Amino acid sequence: MPYTISHLAKEFNITTRTIRYYEELHLLHPERSESGRRVFSKSDITRLILILRGKRFGFTLEEIKEMIQLFDQDRSGKKQLEKTIEYGNLRIEELSYYIQELEAMRSEMEDLRDEFIKKLKGTGE
Repeated sequence: MPYTISHLAKEFNITTRTIRYYEELHLLHPERSESGRRVFSKSDITRLILILRGKRFGFTLEEIKEMIQLFDQDRSGKKQLEKTIEYGNLRIEELSYYIQELEAMRSEMEDLRDEFIKKLKGTGE
């Protein structure tokens, strides 16, 4: 069953503009009906799922495009998996850094809060 752009937008809770943008970046390759309307295949839907998953994990559209193109070049999926692991490891490192920064910030805020509580108790208020 072919899918229209509005069907995909509704199904994935994204805008039709977003889908057209992914097409402009050559991430999606819809056919055209006789009337010129975009018709998306199951392959396009799979690609859209991969794009949205990649974005959720913080990959750039360029990284996502590279990973998708690797599968097109090597149907075994080995090169795509290797690249995905490489990008995934980089993303995990970034997230670990952010987590450490947030934990340090939380600790500092807790120390300040405790200091302020002591000051309030010391002033009799």
